[in-house]
Amino acid sequence: MADILTPALGESVTEATIAKWTKKVGDAVKKDELLVELETDKVSLEVAAPADGVLGAINAAEGDTVVPGTVLGSVTEGGAAAAAAPASAPAKTAKAEAKAAPAAAASSIDITVPVMGESVAEGSMGKWLKKSGDAVKKDELLVEIETDKVAVEVSAPADGVLTIAADEGATVTPGQKIGSVSGSGAAASAPAAAAPAPAAAPANTGSAQVSGGKNDTLSPAVQRVVAENNLDPKAIAATGPKGNITKADAIAAIGQAAPAPAAAAAAPSAPRAVGPREERVKMTRLRQTIARRLKESQNTAAQLTTFNEVDMTNVMALRAQYKEVFEKRHGVKLGFMSFFTKAVVAALHEIPAVNAEIDGTDIIYKNHYDIGVAVGTEKGLVVPVLRDADTLSLAGIEKGIGALGKAARDGALTMDQLQGGTFTITNGGTYGSLMSTPILNAPQSGILGMHNIVQRPMAINGEVKIRPMMYLALSYDHRIVDGKEAVTFLVRIKELLEDPQRALLDL
Repeated sequence: MADILTPALGESVTEATIAKWTKKVGDAVKKDELLVELETDKVSLEVAAPADGVLGAINAAEGDTVVPGTVLGSVTEGGAAAAAAPASAPAKTAKAEAKAAPAAAASSIDITVPVMGESVAEGSMGKWLKKSGDAVKKDELLVEIETDKVAVEVSAPADGVLTIAADEGATVTPGQKIGSVSGSGAAASAPAAAAPAPAAAPANTGSAQVSGGKNDTLSPAVQRVVAENNLDPKAIAATGPKGNITKADAIAAIGQAAPAPAAAAAAPSAPRAVGPREERVKMTRLRQTIARRLKESQNTAAQLTTFNEVDMTNVMALRAQYKEVFEKRHGVKLGFMSFFTKAVVAALHEIPAVNAEIDGTDIIYKNHYDIGVAVGTEKGLVVPVLRDADTLSLAGIEKGIGALGKAARDGALTMDQLQGGTFTITNGGTYGSLMSTPILNAPQSGILGMHNIVQRPMAINGEVKIRPMMYLALSYDHRIVDGKEAVTFLVRIKELLEDPQRALLDL
């Protein structure tokens, strides 16, 4: 067996994306024949077959990110002739085919842990959506592997029968075998599916089925939304990358689709379930990482928070005046985040210490403005990064933040989208927070906390008027940012928001 490896990608290029496989598992290949195309941020590369044979496994699917040396798949050497023989050889008798069947049944394709991103060395197995012995289809979602940053989906490499080699909760590493799919299993299981079996027939229709409020073909997060809201999975429009239903799809379907018939019929008579008084649940890797990083941030930095308040009257008036035209022109709604991001970038230009970080006894001043945007998901808080925010228009910022938020909720963020931010914005106002003291996202030196907009009486030119007010909080590392700089930074943001034309005119 010969491995298909990711080649060196060129100077300063550390990763590539699988663009297209030209063959599928089981196809005969010739040495030096083009098998897969890779794309980097600079060039496209072609990877050829290392030997004559049969493409035995594909370990990295189209769209996956890989690094030099990653095993993309493997070629079973010497298999080309065997694969081609049936085309030219006389038709076999039924007896001969029966004798050959055991040999075919013995073949299987390994399911391995994919590369999970730079600096991610291990992950934890989630819940298998199938059990050993079940028939699976190629590209069908089988299990999620949770790392301390993202969840990685693992799909079936071929049609067949599943054998599980790594249980839920097990710690696994890239390249490790976690199961296999028997290449002959699909054919073997087909007669059973077609045979009359009243009790099992619904499970083999190919449609999403509900059992006890859960669907075994859905991810755990989607199962929970479906079960809690009595949704019918068959009525949910799927937008996932492989035609699967995402959590966002399920949430969007709440209130739009009729409840699943079985759940609706059972609801009136079902007694209220009484759970245990306490329940011990192991923390997910993401939650463990969040806890560790937040505590490390508290222990490392000299954190201090300064507050101010901003009158949102003018920003709200500007949004109300142009929101319809803006959405028609740019295809995205005009929100508050674009105004805050513009104001933050302008303030960072003026107070560069807030955009810097400490490395040992050095201060690293950043001349780029990559803004982290905290997003709450079912699995915990993640902070995807909006790159080069200083070069984006209001529409570009809204589109970028919208795309990052959707990817976060769908569990589709890449490692690159989670690394390298220079400053963070978090919006507790989304959940109704009036005031908070956000914790630094280390090694950054500043984080801005937005809060709920509340109508309050304010003294305006000697008169009391009701204005929409928001408290702002800037947490900063006092080791690098002085109090005067922090206060000036926050006042600058206040000025730009209360007079948004200044930001647009770069004043």
